[in-house]
Amino acid sequence: MTPQTGQVDAEGRMPLVQHLRELRNRLIKAMLGILIGTIIGWIVFNPVWEFLKEPYCSLPASHALEKDKCTLVVNGIFSAFFIRLKIGFIIGLVLSSPVWLFQLWAFIAPGLYKRERRWTYVFVGAAVPLFFVGVALAYVTVDKGLSLFLGFTPSDVAALITVDHYLGYVLAMLLIFGLTFELPLFVVVLNLAGVLTSERIAKSQRMIIFGIFVFAAVATPSADPFTMLALALPTVLLFEIAALLAFFHDRRKARRPDPYEGLSDDEASPLRLDDIDDEIETR
Repeated sequence: MTPQTGQVDAEGRMPLVQHLRELRNRLIKAMLGILIGTIIGWIVFNPVWEFLKEPYCSLPASHALEKDKCTLVVNGIFSAFFIRLKIGFIIGLVLSSPVWLFQLWAFIAPGLYKRERRWTYVFVGAAVPLFFVGVALAYVTVDKGLSLFLGFTPSDVAALITVDHYLGYVLAMLLIFGLTFELPLFVVVLNLAGVLTSERIAKSQRMIIFGIFVFAAVATPSADPFTMLALALPTVLLFEIAALLAFFHDRRKARRPDPYEGLSDDEASPLRLDDIDDEIETR
């Protein structure tokens, strides 16, 4: 069919112009969702800010700017506005995640086989809980790094901490922990896709664990031993679980009968139902 009709041809292909038009529509819907979420984030800024600054306020007040008062400072006329806008945008990004994730999925899914879609469901279904577990762990460890480094402040000196520095530290902790907890999930997905075998994982296991500890030492903003271990140890545990799942998956796959076994080069091989389903899906 022609691009003006908005339909695909007999082989399931879509013209480039139609692809670009669909991408534009998906982006507009995603941005509208993020905009509405940002407006909501702006409205609920106060309770979210109280939640974010709680790790700092839980520290001893001996080095605070004002005695018995949890105080952070801004050092610019527009700083407070942009901080509120930044937090509102982050809240909006989280609240609108079902919208923009759906738009992303709706754009990618038509080009995937049925089996690949199942792997994507597994990935998305596990990625969200793992991310929030990482965020929760980061939140409860934020005050440990702050306490360690603020503990070096002399008793007659007040720590003048700006809101943007503190917010940058907290958000970096939350994102680094949340995204790092996704790494073992990639191991499982690559194994399901046949790209990474359990044998290769076992051979590289020591180097991967060493790399996790190096990454935790470099990536954490505070770089203190407690925060590093808080990130590295759970990630290693998740990696071991992923390696175990890959091992069982490969062993189960090895027990399946080979449809090509016993056939000569001139014989036709039997079609698997999954392959037929995948072919139908593309048409």
